[in-house]
Amino acid sequence: MELKAGDIVMLKSGGQPLTVAEVKGDDVICLWMGVEGDLFRETLPLAVLEHLEEVDEDDDEDEDDEDEE
Repeated sequence: MELKAGDIVMLKSGGQPLTVAEVKGDDVICLWMGVEGDLFRETLPLAVLEHLEEVDEDDDEDEDDEDEE
């Protein structure tokens, strides 16, 4: 899996989306916002992460509209 700064990832075990800040070999520095607006930063091994496909919210709304018709 090839990651770069700005990619969105998630722990394979679940949780909230994380933003990749930097990749250093097999270590990935991730950032995320806590529920109270606190910014968290953690270095995680590449093996525990999965890349999330970016979802265009406009496309999701269009699909929902089609389902309703």
